[in-house]
Amino acid sequence: MAIDGQEYEFEDANQSWIASWHPPSESKIEGKRHGSGAVCRTSDGQIVLISQDGVKWEHPAGRPEGDETWRQTLDREVMEEACATVVEAKLLGFIQGRCVRGHEEGLVLVRALWSADVMLQDWEPEHEVKYRKLVGEDEVNEVIDYPLGMAPIYNRWLAESLFN
Repeated sequence: MAIDGQEYEFEDANQSWIASWHPPSESKIEGKRHGSGAVCRTSDGQIVLISQDGVKWEHPAGRPEGDETWRQTLDREVMEEACATVVEAKLLGFIQGRCVRGHEEGLVLVRALWSADVMLQDWEPEHEVKYRKLVGEDEVNEVIDYPLGMAPIYNRWLAESLFN
């Protein structure tokens, strides 16, 4: 499980990155705002996952538009990607990613990580996401697709989401 500030190396899109978890109290983390993502849970305890291809599954997340706050980005992205309304959300922390090799070398990104209780709406995908799936809490790690090396961060995100 991720420890505050500890660095984890991973590869994504033929680039090398170093990521670290930061608690919500560190809201002024260096880097470009890269949006919000949430472990989304329905009222009956299922976790909402999304996919562009029906093979690789992930938590709803996306980048800010204009001067949106972290929470406004979360609400919009969960609606756009998962066709779900955020009823309640808790900011769990931030992930900072630094590109150390590749075409974006030197880029530093920061994303807010949330736990969100959601209400599902009719499934009418309008953007890049074509699939939505509900899974039990015990199935998430078997289904979710994350870059090799990111397990500690994803495990902390999920664990904190399930106990908040």
